[in-house]
Amino acid sequence: MSARKAEVSRATKETEISVSLDVDGTGRADMATGVGFFDHMLDQLSRHSLIDMRVTAKGDLHIDDHHTVEDTGIAIGQALSKALGERRGITRYASLDLAMDETLTRAAIDVSGRPFLVWDVKFSAPKIGTFDTELVREFFQALAQHAGITLHVTNLYGANNHHIAETCFKAVARVLRTALESDPRQPDVVPSTKGSLKG
Repeated sequence: MSARKAEVSRATKETEISVSLDVDGTGRADMATGVGFFDHMLDQLSRHSLIDMRVTAKGDLHIDDHHTVEDTGIAIGQALSKALGERRGITRYASLDLAMDETLTRAAIDVSGRPFLVWDVKFSAPKIGTFDTELVREFFQALAQHAGITLHVTNLYGANNHHIAETCFKAVARVLRTALESDPRQPDVVPSTKGSLKG
């Protein structure tokens, strides 16, 4: 595979986002979104996917975290799609059950070129600290849409909302890691009967 790296900058009246990533990295993370809990979750996404990721964001946090979180998901998704190119040689599919203390979350992915999110995760409180729990879904919706991936995330059980959120990020990270790895049996083939994974 050729180098799978990309940079994306995105500016609107609400946010300014800059993302650089290397799919074939070691999980180095450098996050500065201005939203502490979100930075912690993005660290997990980078570390457990082994995607080196640098994210800087300036958003309208005086309003709330929504635009910053969603637009960061958009930019990471765009960078991931750009880095993958025609998706030649990837494994494409992966699924995983990920445990963290009392919590178990399942993620399944198809790096298909067709964006879709199935989200079956419920939180028992509207916030984790000052972070709105509904923004976890908003991030993954934006990521799936702009990366061109089909993503299913299901929380099977859990009591602690921090753990539920964290297992979502870690589980998605691990399936990304597996699905984006080179398939040694067909390293130069786009894994689709259509011959294309660009949607």
